[in-house]
Amino acid sequence: MKHSEINFKILLDDENIPEQISWSATENPNEGIEETKSIFIGVWDNYNKGLMALPLWTKDMEVFDMKRFYIEVIGSIGDTLERATGDHKTGQLIETLCKTMTKDLREEIKAAEQMQ
Repeated sequence: MKHSEINFKILLDDENIPEQISWSATENPNEGIEETKSIFIGVWDNYNKGLMALPLWTKDMEVFDMKRFYIEVIGSIGDTLERATGDHKTGQLIETLCKTMTKDLREEIKAAEQMQ
């Protein structure tokens, strides 16, 4: 039987706010620890039948990048849900939501650039 491992290291400041997030994985095609600005880990709590979520981001992550990250997380969830369950309707609803959110984010970025 094959084992796979994913590890995260979080460097916190004095107020327990992440300053640096690093990760490594046995199946990572890039060798060594990788740095990132944000992670979102969702674990199914089978006992309570609910989500145990761990969203973390560094204090220097830009707001627009954070919004894009979550749009992509939601889109990935939609793709995975559709593949795993065959629920095309819900997959399409999530895809439509992500397209709307992406359009709104692009408009928000454009407006912010015009104000500079």
